[in-house]
Amino acid sequence: VQLQASGGGLVQAGDSLRLSCAASGRTSSSYLMGWFRQAPEKEREFIASINWSGGRIYGLDSGNGRFAISRDNAKNTVSLQMISLEPEDTAVYYCAAGLARGRYGTTWVPDYWGQGTQVTVSS
Repeated sequence: VQLQASGGGLVQAGDSLRLSCAASGRTSSSYLMGWFRQAPEKEREFIASINWSGGRIYGLDSGNGRFAISRDNAKNTVSLQMISLEPEDTAVYYCAAGLARGRYGTTWVPDYWGQGTQVTVSS
């Protein structure tokens, strides 16, 4: 499975941004898809994951209500909509996919990772 993230960039505080991740290869309806981020000198942080149907969403705590995750199975994409961005949201954002193995939130360990897309929020 290959994951290609896009949509990052340099924005100002208060702006919105939508990240997208396209999956290709041997994807599976059993796979969660989700997003992580890693800020400079910090550990990678789980943002959210979503199951195949989109009916189950896990996480979003780090966004404090400002982030939303969605999935389009017809296009094999997962998106992260972010609003009211803050400088503290500056990070490399990674999409991920894989089996849950009973772990859906912060303990989820994806099988596949995208290359990351940089989001920089200026004050």
